[in-house]
Amino acid sequence: MKTHKTYFNWSSGKDSALALYHLLNDQRYSVEELITTVNSHYNRVSMHGLRKELLVAQTKALNIPASLIELPEMPSMAVYEQKMTEAVYRLKQSGFTHSAFGDIFLEDLRDYRDKQLAKENLTSIYPLWKRDTKALLNEFLDLGFKTIIVCANSKYFDDNFVGTIIDKSFIDNLPQGVDPCGENGEFHTFCFDGPIFKKPIDFKIGEKVYREYDHPNTDDSICSSDKYGVWYCDLIP
Repeated sequence: MKTHKTYFNWSSGKDSALALYHLLNDQRYSVEELITTVNSHYNRVSMHGLRKELLVAQTKALNIPASLIELPEMPSMAVYEQKMTEAVYRLKQSGFTHSAFGDIFLEDLRDYRDKQLAKENLTSIYPLWKRDTKALLNEFLDLGFKTIIVCANSKYFDDNFVGTIIDKSFIDNLPQGVDPCGENGEFHTFCFDGPIFKKPIDFKIGEKVYREYDHPNTDDSICSSDKYGVWYCDLIP
């Protein structure tokens, strides 16, 4: 059986962790690098707000080579695509043929990823695709993974929600309309322990911060045009 040299688009959260778990147990693929986008202005993981130091500790515990793609605070689509193209070109030159993601059901996002990768003759993989998100979260917990909520959309949650470690009662207490895995961007997590880690990642909970974003009303942005608020929970290494 041919083994495909694969890089994984690592977000630091629970869906990435579960998707990587399945990929590492699939003999068709050899995961040889993790890539993560980082907000260079704040030195934190894009979207999640996680400190880069914790990301580095996490990838070291995974024992897989990792690299960062540094983006400005509010990248235009042109800047985003340029940075990603540069990273993909390097990986392709290194012999990678497949790119893996933790996406579950966002069709538009998958179509975009597939089209961009097809330009470089790379194949995309989605180990969790179209699986029931409630079942996925239960599987994640049953496997022994541990994760904490690092940011959440204020439309659904207040500051008491961030900094919570997800357990079996989590799904039952979610507001109506919120996906159990937060697949629509309702919340993001940091996975700090589980069967793919050599050891747990140590951290302590810092301050909780509210930020409001007013996205530009233009097609030249990877963000939506709506104004929205986000609660963040700072995790300190």
